[in-house]
Amino acid sequence: MKRFRIKNKKICLTHILLIIVSLVWIYPFIWMVSASFKTDDEIFAKGLNLIPKNFNFDNFIRAWNNANFEAYFFNSIVVTVCTVLLVLILSAMMGYVMGRYEFKGKKVVLGIFLASMVIPLGFTIIPIYQAIKALGLMNTRIGLILAESGGSHIIFILLFAGFFKEIPKSLEEAAIMDGCGFLRIFINIMLPLSKPIIGSVVIMQFIWTWNSFLLPLVLTLSNEGLRTLAVGLYAFKGEYVVDWTGIAAGGTISLIPIIIVFVVLQKYFVEGIAGSIKG
Repeated sequence: MKRFRIKNKKICLTHILLIIVSLVWIYPFIWMVSASFKTDDEIFAKGLNLIPKNFNFDNFIRAWNNANFEAYFFNSIVVTVCTVLLVLILSAMMGYVMGRYEFKGKKVVLGIFLASMVIPLGFTIIPIYQAIKALGLMNTRIGLILAESGGSHIIFILLFAGFFKEIPKSLEEAAIMDGCGFLRIFINIMLPLSKPIIGSVVIMQFIWTWNSFLLPLVLTLSNEGLRTLAVGLYAFKGEYVVDWTGIAAGGTISLIPIIIVFVVLQKYFVEGIAGSIKG
C-alpha cells in the first residue's frame, strides 16, 4: 500500500511538471493569438496579460486587405501543396527502391544523402539561385516550387524505406504472378499500405514549406506579388515602426492551415512515427 502511494505521488508530480513545461512551451503561441486582438498600446501596457480588454478584429482586416495577405495566402497554398506532392512522390519512389532492392553503390548513395543533412540551407542558396536563374524561372511560382522541393529529404526516404522493407515479399510476388509491373505494384499495392508514412511526410513537409522564409525571399525579390505568407509578414516591419498587432494577426492567420492539416492527419502521423520506431 505504501509503495502504491509513493508511486501515485511520483506520477502526480510528473504530471504537474509536464503541465508546467507545456504551459511554458505554448505560452508564446497563446500570447501571439491574444496580441492579434489587442491594440499596440495594450500590448506595451500589459504585455504579459493574455486576455484582451476588447476583441479587436481590425488587425485581421488590416493584415488581410492592406498588407496584401490575400495574395500571399494564395501563393503559400499553391507553393506548399505542389511542393508537398513533389516531395511525396520523389521520396516515396526513392524509399521504395532503397527499401526493397539491392544494387551496387546503394551504401554510397545513402551516405551522400546522409552527408547532405549537415549542409546548412544558407550554404546552398547561391547554387539554388543560379540553377533557378539558368532555367529562366526567377520570380515564378514554378521556380519557387522546384527550389522548395529540392534536396535529399533523407528523413522521408528513410521512413518510406523502413516501412517498405517490412512488407512481406509474398505480396509483391503475388502481384507479379498477376501480371503487375514495377509501377503498378508501387502505385496499387505499396502506396495504399503506406498511408501512415504518407500522412507523416505531408504534415512535416507542409509545415516546413509553409514556414519557409529564405528561399521565397531570395527568389521573389523582384516580384512582391509572388511572396508567401512567411515573407509577407516582413511587410509589417517598417524602417522606424513595427506593426506588432499586424504581425500577430498575420501569424495567427498563417497558423490556421497548419492546425487544420495536423488535426486531419494526426492519426496517420502518430501511426507513421510509431511504425518507423518499431521497425
